Amino acid sequence: MKIAILGSAGMIGQEFLAQVSEAEALMADVTALIACDVVKTPTPATLAERTTDVVGNVTDAAVIKAVLDHRPDCIIHLASVVSGEAETDFDKGYQVNFDATYALLETIRGLSAAEGYRPRFIFASSIAVFGPPFTEVLEDNFHLAPRTSYGTQKAMQELLVNDYTRRGFIDGISLRLPTICVRPGKPNLAASSFFSNIIREPLAGKEAILPVDESLRHWFASPQAAAGFFIHALTVDLSQMDHNRALSMPGVSATVGEQIEALLGDGHSYGVQITYSREGGQALETGGGIFKALPKLGSEPFIVTNADIWTDFDYARLPSRLDGLAHLVLVDNPEHHQQGDFV
Repeated sequence: MKIAILGSAGMIGQEFLAQVSEAEALMADVTALIACDVVKTPTPATLAERTTDVVGNVTDAAVIKAVLDHRPDCIIHLASVVSGEAETDFDKGYQVNFDATYALLETIRGLSAAEGYRPRFIFASSIAVFGPPFTEVLEDNFHLAPRTSYGTQKAMQELLVNDYTRRGFIDGISLRLPTICVRPGKPNLAASSFFSNIIREPLAGKEAILPVDESLRHWFASPQAAAGFFIHALTVDLSQMDHNRALSMPGVSATVGEQIEALLGDGHSYGVQITYSREGGQALETGGGIFKALPKLGSEPFIVTNADIWTDFDYARLPSRLDGLAHLVLVDNPEHHQQGDFV
């Protein structure tokens, strides 16, 4: 089996190559790998002799020709501009995320007409193809209603895969990936990268920005699981599928709050004891949150710190005994919010 990987130097491409190199049965079947990316692809030593590097952009017809000259039996299409970048750079998003895929499939169609070439085509799609209103369970045939340029581009590519399969030019399947978490390395331009940042950065002793409410629920898969989906798609029997060749991949459903709780645990690793008071689907604000947590706080005085302020206040300055019901420490309103919350 000859496998071409477009986007082979990226996170999933690298994990895919690592898993292939460790799978004895698959290693016996893989006779050649064509690794294509804008940089040279790091390759496991056990795959080096059977790997050909094609360095270049998938928007370049010469690069696509160099890949297809090997007539790969299977093409794994991972190459993409990520969601945030596709939103901010409209032209680049469509050039990479749609035009390049259309040109690739058209080139394959020409080879199909000339010599009957029909590769398996595995496309990396995304749950971004979906949009509200959402049901409790999203089936594979849930309506496509993307709310971003990235999701729209992925949906368009899914339809191309369906139609080129229907016409017999490819044997295609689109894998709708959940948000990949935790992504290794530095934050990227994906709109969902904060889901990884709020886990990865604190573990490295760095600050992470949370731009959403902790009640937000999302769908996750690890890099290892994502690569496994593509390995399975290499040999799965696609003849049982209907015209819709897009499948939503399994993952884990969690809220941002549940992510943070999983990261911190009971605080043992940090030398503290953490107990959680869950507010449910409605934010209770400061007073309501304290009232709900009272049964967990006991009868002794306790300290409440609002999480939406920035202060260098020294807690050692707090009185050891209270003369009244409470001791308040006030901070100045920030420059961007001089009037405060209760004007």
